[in-house]
Order: sequence, then C-alpha cells, then structure tokens
Amino acid sequence: MKIRVGFGYDVHQLVTDRALWIGGVQIAHEKGLLGHSDADVLIHAICDALLGAANMRDIGFHFPDKDPAYKNIDSKVLLKKTVELIATKGYHVGNVDATVCAERPKLNPHIPAMQQVLAEIMGVDMDDVSVKATTTEKLGFTGREEGISAYAVVLIEKD
Repeated sequence: MKIRVGFGYDVHQLVTDRALWIGGVQIAHEKGLLGHSDADVLIHAICDALLGAANMRDIGFHFPDKDPAYKNIDSKVLLKKTVELIATKGYHVGNVDATVCAERPKLNPHIPAMQQVLAEIMGVDMDDVSVKATTTEKLGFTGREEGISAYAVVLIEKD
C-alpha cells in the first residue's frame, strides 16, 4: 500500500447577505463567507489537501473562480469531484484532520453534522473525519470577525 499526506488552507471574508456554509452544513449567522462558490472554507481546505497529496495542483486550478460554471456552486459538489480526481490516480481518502478558525458563531454544536456530511461525500467512516473548531482569542482578521479560515491535513491511500 502506498500512502501520501497533503495539507490545505483556505480563508474567506465574512460579509452580510450571504449564507454561512462550513463543512457542508448551513449555519445560522448574520454573516456568510464571500466567494465565487458558496465559499465553504472547510471543504476548500480539504480539497486543497487532497489535491496536494495526489500532486494534482490546487482547487483553483481545477475549479477556477473565473469559470461561470462554478458561480455559487455547492462546495460539496467540488469535494465529490476532487475525490473523483484523486481516484483517477488510484487514490482514496484514508482520513482527514481539519481545524476551522472562527470567533463566531460557535461551531462545536455543528461538528457532528459536518463529519457526517463530509464522510458521506468522501466515502469514509465518520471516525475518519476529524473536525475541530478554535478561535484566535480576538487576534487578527479572525478575531475581528472579518473572516474565517480552515486548515486540513489528509492521508490518501493507494492499494
């Protein structure tokens, strides 16, 4: 068996008049994330980690924000396509460990739903998808509630 690891990072600005999607789950909040797609920062970080592990560039290469086909697209679709892309090289997802950085809203109550959605899309057990939430203790753009960021590490396997 061959294994590889990948790392992903994403950040999006918080704005009014947008829905907040994180980990494939819509979360009630007065602001949402700005982006060409639905701006799901967690899914984007996971996609970049998967693509990086398979040495397949990044999310912007495969799903460019200049392409109208991806305007307001559900990031769950992008994750499904990313899993299909790494499968073209014989890889499947082993596990994911991710962290979302946000001052508000509190994400802990939503983590089990995120794990379930992400696991279903990637074809793995919920136990193989770790999602954690943290703040930046009111420091930086996250602390000022200007944006939300996410980090992801993945393990992919080839039999």
